[in-house]
Amino acid sequence: MAIGVNQLLIILVIIVLLFGAKKIPELAKGLGKGIKSFKAEMEDDKPIEKVEKKGDDVVDAKVEETTKNA
Repeated sequence: MAIGVNQLLIILVIIVLLFGAKKIPELAKGLGKGIKSFKAEMEDDKPIEKVEKKGDDVVDAKVEETTKNA
């Protein structure tokens, strides 16, 4: 069962009634910043590859896990 246009309009009206028209842009801005921050942290947690080269040949490739000390 898919959500139709009527149901979306009803949900939108309820949200406007609960939060008010002025508060919705602030909530959306905060949500956007949170998502952006989350994506940035996910990028920081990717393993880093260290490659040692001798001449043109790759001798050893290691993947090191990075951890942040909180």
